[in-house]
Amino acid sequence: MQPGFFFGYGSLVNRGTHGYTDAHPAQLSGWRRAWRKTTLREVAYLTAVPDTTAQIDGLVAGVPGADWAALDARERAYMRVPARHQVRTHLPEDADLVVFAIEDGQHQNPDAVSPVLLSYIDVVVQGYLHVFGEDGVERFFDTTTGWDAPILDDRRRPLYPRHQKLKRKETALVNDMLDRVGAKVQPVSTFSPLRD
Repeated sequence: MQPGFFFGYGSLVNRGTHGYTDAHPAQLSGWRRAWRKTTLREVAYLTAVPDTTAQIDGLVAGVPGADWAALDARERAYMRVPARHQVRTHLPEDADLVVFAIEDGQHQNPDAVSPVLLSYIDVVVQGYLHVFGEDGVERFFDTTTGWDAPILDDRRRPLYPRHQKLKRKETALVNDMLDRVGAKVQPVSTFSPLRD
C-alpha cells in the first residue's frame, strides 16, 4: 500500500503537537488560511480556503502505515482535499497528498460563542517560528484572514488540548504580531459560554 501524506498549515506545523518525525517544510499554492467556526467544534480554528493568488507555508508528513484514522480523528470537522499538484515538495508526483479543509458552506466567521483561542494561536506561531523563523511568522499572519475575530485570552488556563509552553520571547512575538494585525484579545469573562 502506498503511504499517504498530508500538508499541515496550523497546529501541525508545531512538532510538539504530534509524532510525525518525517515532517518537512513545504509550500501550498492556491490556498490561504482563514479563521472559521463550524457547528462541529466549540471554538474557531484555522481552515484552508481556495485562493488562486495565495501560497502558504506548512509541513508535509507521511501517515504512518497509511492509516488515516488517528489523523482524521484529530482533524475532525475537516475533509481531505487532494493537493499533490499544489504542494512544492520532494515527494513523487503521484504521491497521495491531501490538505484538510472545512467543507465549503459548512463554516462561518468566528463570534463570541465560538472565538479563537489564544492558546491555539500560541501553538501555531511557535511552530512557524521554529520551522520558518520570524519571517515565517510574519508570512503566517499576512497569509491568514479573519484577524478581526474575537480572541479569547486563555493563556492562564489553556483550553486548547495540545497547548504548549512558550518562552517569554515567543509570547512577546505573538503579542506583537497580534497588535500588528489589529487583533483584539479579550479576557475570559467577556465570553459567557466559556466562563467557569
